[in-house]
Amino acid sequence: MPENKPSPYLRFLNLIDALDRINPGKRLDSIEESLLNKIVLASFTKNSVLVGDLISLSDVGSQATLHGRLKNLSAMGYIKMAPNEDGRKKQVLPTKIALKRYEEISKCLEKAAKAT
Repeated sequence: MPENKPSPYLRFLNLIDALDRINPGKRLDSIEESLLNKIVLASFTKNSVLVGDLISLSDVGSQATLHGRLKNLSAMGYIKMAPNEDGRKKQVLPTKIALKRYEEISKCLEKAAKAT
């Protein structure tokens, strides 16, 4: 009987889980992950994203929840907030730590895909 091999996606999830176990203090919940994805993607596409833009994402959570998650991401070192040209609004930018996380996730994806 042939061995039942896990799919590339299941291997990917396993690698991501291992990555999170290496950095237990940096584990993100689904809301933080969603916010960080939006911040990094905006940075990648050279678009600015403001705190107000992020805390208005009602499909992700309430304003209070989202504001708290942004504080968590900042405390963990994944994001920094800088005044934009208006001065009254804060732009949210990914840090080197956040970009390194996405590099590691990319490596996990490549490794899982090559294992087929």
